Amino acid sequence: EAAGEAEVRLLLQEARESIEAARSYRRELQQRLRGLHQAREQIKDSATLTRDVLEQHFSDLKGTLKKLLDERLMSLLQEVDVIEQESIKPLDECQKLIEHGVSTADDLLREGESAVDGDVGQQNEKLCNFTKKALHIQLDSLPEVPSLVDVPCLSAQLDDCLLTILKNQIFRHGTVASRPPVQLEEFVEKPGGILVRWCKVDDDFIAQDYRLQYRKSTASHFEDVYVGSETEFMVLHIDPNVDYQFRVCARGDGRQEWSPWSVPQIGCTTLVPHEWTTGLEGYSLSSRRNIALRNDSQSCGVLYSKAPTYFCGQTLTFRQTVGLPDRRDSLGVCVEQRNGDDSLQRDKAVCISTNGAVFVNGKEMTNQLPAVTSGSTVTFDMEVVQLGPCSNEGGNFKLRVTISSNNREVVFDWVLDQCCGSLYFGCSFSYPGWKVLVF
Repeated sequence: EAAGEAEVRLLLQEARESIEAARSYRRELQQRLRGLHQAREQIKDSATLTRDVLEQHFSDLKGTLKKLLDERLMSLLQEVDVIEQESIKPLDECQKLIEHGVSTADDLLREGESAVDGDVGQQNEKLCNFTKKALHIQLDSLPEVPSLVDVPCLSAQLDDCLLTILKNQIFRHGTVASRPPVQLEEFVEKPGGILVRWCKVDDDFIAQDYRLQYRKSTASHFEDVYVGSETEFMVLHIDPNVDYQFRVCARGDGRQEWSPWSVPQIGCTTLVPHEWTTGLEGYSLSSRRNIALRNDSQSCGVLYSKAPTYFCGQTLTFRQTVGLPDRRDSLGVCVEQRNGDDSLQRDKAVCISTNGAVFVNGKEMTNQLPAVTSGSTVTFDMEVVQLGPCSNEGGNFKLRVTISSNNREVVFDWVLDQCCGSLYFGCSFSYPGWKVLVF
């Protein structure tokens, strides 16, 4: 009896395992069905879009060709009109001269006949007058009439080779590609931006340049956002929690035309953009408040971020245009805003000076980075290393900080007496001309 129960339990276990395997198998099949459906929709959607593009392109092409042909026809017809008018004008003048001569001859004939047939008493006088008149008219002088070989004979010279050339060009015009040589690979959320990465999927294709476009999901047209040789680009000015469509294409080495577009993909960021705080007298801000310019004001102080929007695990990047440096200048992050300071070279802050010196809680490190240059970037990366229990009341808290500038970096641990889920960023410059973009 015990053996029978064990056998039943074994059979039940096997049955349950078979049921679970069947469920897993069904899920896999359903997932593959969804993949097939997405593939079919992609083929149909891209085919529909390709048809629309082709029809619109050739419709525009036909309209342009018709306009060009009409313009050429009008030009040739005008040329015919000019030649006709210029060639007929001397013939019209000659015709008028001949018609006048015929009229004069008719009058002379009538006068001569009248003199011959007139009264004998007046005949001598009429004949004398007629003879003088006839001599005066110079009846032996005739106007020159051009022969047919000397006058223009218009004709149209139409070379049929144009049709052959057009036919050959048209038959080679346009291609339909089913596999773009480059595809979008990854979207990385950034505060107020998206880092877009792409890669080649055709090993035989040698890319010279890439072209990235994007649009809001509600927009009708894509716009260029990057053209260059890199395979990633940080797209800024992205509204958080809004879908954007991206696509990329490439241009082959030594070629002018672009490849087909990649499959459009949707990217989105949930991170609010970094912004400088407004109202500090010594700084002017851009419309999006992500660029700060140190102006000519004598006022000096630290410009902080609007909110603590920098989180550990992210990369904070500053890109600047330089002015006159000063040893108290600073770019960095801090735990809290503190009015009255003229630099981030203080406690509860880490920063880099414009001469490359690195400060942790107000103390200068031995390691130093290159001086900040115009157009270069300074990046801050942080990860949490907790030393002890952390609570709302505080505790030992350590952040591993990496600061990079001009292809060099320093790494150190920043010990704090409180947990910090997010940090402020800030900058300070003694002299005008400095401009800082943060992202």
